[in-house]
Amino acid sequence: MIDSRIKFRHLQTFVEVARQKSVKKTAAILHVSQPAVTKTIRELEEILGVAVFERDGRGIRITRTGEVFLKHAGAALTALRQGFDSVSQALSGDAVPMRIGALPTVSTHIMPKAMRLFLTAGTGARIKIVTGENAVLLEQLRVGDLDLVVGRLAAPEKMTGFSFEHLYSEKVVFCVRAGHPLLVAGAVFAEIDAYPVLMPTRGSIIRPFVESFLIANGIAGLPNQIETVSDAFGRAFVRESDAIWIISEGVVASDIVEGKLAALPIDTSGTKGPVGLTTRADFASSLPLVILMEAIREAAGVASAR
Repeated sequence: MIDSRIKFRHLQTFVEVARQKSVKKTAAILHVSQPAVTKTIRELEEILGVAVFERDGRGIRITRTGEVFLKHAGAALTALRQGFDSVSQALSGDAVPMRIGALPTVSTHIMPKAMRLFLTAGTGARIKIVTGENAVLLEQLRVGDLDLVVGRLAAPEKMTGFSFEHLYSEKVVFCVRAGHPLLVAGAVFAEIDAYPVLMPTRGSIIRPFVESFLIANGIAGLPNQIETVSDAFGRAFVRESDAIWIISEGVVASDIVEGKLAALPIDTSGTKGPVGLTTRADFASSLPLVILMEAIREAAGVASAR
């Protein structure tokens, strides 16, 4: 447990003395008296119960215990400075845009509600939202081109260096236009290969789920197959044809509610996969990003409760 007696001045003074190896230089940098620096260090040592500095001839040097504490004290000061900078930049409008990667299902189902919630916080932060395949978004996150990815949990070997927070689970659906012949047919899988099928691309996160599901139901291949990750094309094509669209449920949830599209009566619960927030493990979130992530959590909670 953190001792409530430790203050910012204790950490600041300790870190500066460790850097300068001099009480006199530290006092000049912090614009305080030398006795004040000495007193602050003694207070810190009393709180910790150990010495963090020791005499070294006419100067001082940090102790082994002090070196251990320095790593944590330095990290704490860095985090605090980043927090202050984030707030001041957001208020002044000078902050760089937050770059968010979202799968098509998330962009359609979660992000609109999340953005409405985020805007009520009045942070003034700018946001850039990009949509793409999970693998592409994660690679952009890895190299620093994105700050956050909202999508499915990738395979373990793809998650090295990342942190994942589960929000909800989502299944795949077989979607068709309202009035499609298969909606009234009994043996859906016996007829599915007679229609064009829109499949997720081979690089998409849900493709393995779909392939395994089809094989488990006796379908080794589909003769009339179109691969796409474009929800705009999928929506338009399915509405004006008898095509079957295999897609994450969230992408077409509102279309189904509105009666424009319908899900075939197929139990696809076995295709469920976790959807959540992925960040770099070493990334320090800014205040606006923390607020946005909370908005996404709330929006996801509302969506999954429906």
